[in-house]
Amino acid sequence: MQANSVDQSAGAARSTVVDTVAALVARARAAQAVYADYDQGAVDEVVTAVAWTLLDPANNRRLSEQAVAETGLGRVDDKVTKNHRKTLGLLRDLKRARSVGVVAEYPDRGLIEIARPVGVVGAVVPSTNPVATPYNKTLNALKGGNAVILAPSPKGQGVAAEVVALMRAALARVGAPEDLVQKLPSPVSKAVTQEMMRQVDLVVVTGSQNNVRSAMTSGTPAIGVGAGNVPSIVDETADIAAAADRIVASKTFDNATSCSSENSLVALDVVYDDMLAALQQRGARLLDGDEKERLRDAMWPDGRLSPRVTAKSAAEILALAGIAGGPATSVILVEEQGPDPDSKFCDEKLSPVLTVFRARDFAHATAIVAGVLDINGKGHSVGLHSQNPQRALQLGLELPVCRVIVNQAHCFATGGAFDNGLPFSLSMGCGTWGGNNISDNMNYRHFLNTTRISTTIPPDRPDLDDIFGDYWRKFGITPDRSDA
Repeated sequence: MQANSVDQSAGAARSTVVDTVAALVARARAAQAVYADYDQGAVDEVVTAVAWTLLDPANNRRLSEQAVAETGLGRVDDKVTKNHRKTLGLLRDLKRARSVGVVAEYPDRGLIEIARPVGVVGAVVPSTNPVATPYNKTLNALKGGNAVILAPSPKGQGVAAEVVALMRAALARVGAPEDLVQKLPSPVSKAVTQEMMRQVDLVVVTGSQNNVRSAMTSGTPAIGVGAGNVPSIVDETADIAAAADRIVASKTFDNATSCSSENSLVALDVVYDDMLAALQQRGARLLDGDEKERLRDAMWPDGRLSPRVTAKSAAEILALAGIAGGPATSVILVEEQGPDPDSKFCDEKLSPVLTVFRARDFAHATAIVAGVLDINGKGHSVGLHSQNPQRALQLGLELPVCRVIVNQAHCFATGGAFDNGLPFSLSMGCGTWGGNNISDNMNYRHFLNTTRISTTIPPDRPDLDDIFGDYWRKFGITPDRSDA
């Protein structure tokens, strides 16, 4: 009898979850059906209206303060900068793009491409970026004529509710259906998030790899991104001062909440001491062996990264570990001899803690980076500080990464920058190396279906000799041309 009661209770809870999500999806589908008839100008007006709710400085500051207060992660001023920069850059990309109706024509191939919405998007967002990421995904989804349902992390539910309220007010202002943007009801649970994944038309996931795996096994088309564990190389041709400036700026920004912040630095032997000295001049603190072990115990007390250090300042982390430091400490440096799967310092740290390696030469540096990526972070990216352009090409040809970031502050550059050509995004695809089905920065194109109209063109049929001629001649093959 007791077992039946438990089963009935579980069944009722499951039914409630299904019905709750189904009601949200139904409202989203109704709104999207209206929105699907909008032309490009009307869609762009919607995108602009929603984006302004974050680019409005007062809203940005308030949301950033709320995000840090609720999650305990990052720094308010840096979140203000991130929210503004990422959203402005995304708007630049979206304003230049066609996403409704006919978007491309290729008369020489007899092809016309038509952009079509995917429908209802389920967007899972992390606690590390509870404002910037929802805006990025929502704006991309809206650009494609879609509706979106946000699934915030438990820590970010309050600020997510405020984000959605602002977005819905903006939709109402321009006469668009408010249900184009919704969020899962609080408290957001794993069961509700997983049910959302099953019921929507597309899932886009940024955050923990557990969430990515859940999306990939939900039965719904899903786009996930890989783990970050970025290594960066400084070679003998690098501008040491500039490299140190970039690395410290990147590693300290928002207390390293970004998966694109450097986790390892590999400096060639001839510049190793100079590089560490330059970092120390910029507030970095190099730990000795005893301090390193105390830091390890504080960061991974039970073998897993402690939330007490995630996205905290270097000074706070040193204090937690009982190591002398102070507010002026920018980055914590720990030395390793080589990539070690048993050393947590070789993994992603989500904090201003930077592992440093000494390499004999560039080949050795490349091997160290490959070893670090084998531990975690395959597919994401690698940084390079060098004046030798062949070195970047070499890394791109040899390493399992989707981005090689050259002479730039990595966390600012890998997700798109005003001085590089990558799309602005907070979600980095890592290809099959990282278990993903995309290898570029997630952008509006991933929120579209494409219909192609094909008409006849003059025949473009090659002769067999055009295809096989070189092969036949190289291997002395005399083909039977009777059926040619």
